Amino acid sequence: MPRQLEPRLREGGSAPAEFVMVGGLLTVFALAIVQLTLVLHVRNTLTDAAASAARYGSLGDRGAEDAERRAAELVTMTVGEEFAADISAGEATLSGTRVLEVRVTSRLPLVGLAGPPGLVTVTGHAPRS
Repeated sequence: MPRQLEPRLREGGSAPAEFVMVGGLLTVFALAIVQLTLVLHVRNTLTDAAASAARYGSLGDRGAEDAERRAAELVTMTVGEEFAADISAGEATLSGTRVLEVRVTSRLPLVGLAGPPGLVTVTGHAPRS
């Protein structure tokens, strides 16, 4: 009859394997949280740039072209030129009020700042006088 090993001897090599599995899982979770934070930062930055550009373009001596330039400048300064590729501005009606609408369509950063283009669209509005 074979001799039985004590329980502590049967699990002698499991600690390194457990460390690698748990460490790998925690690393994936941490990187996912960092990437989600980056996605939200980019979306919030684009939203703020669109709203700020709309307010700038609605000033008395400004227009839609000025708003587009201002949005492109803000987006380029904060998240990069590749995010400022598709910006449009024009007049619209929102709840019966004439507004200047600035629309920024950009990429969704899935891995770092790289990702498919055209998946994030944000708008900013400002009342026209």
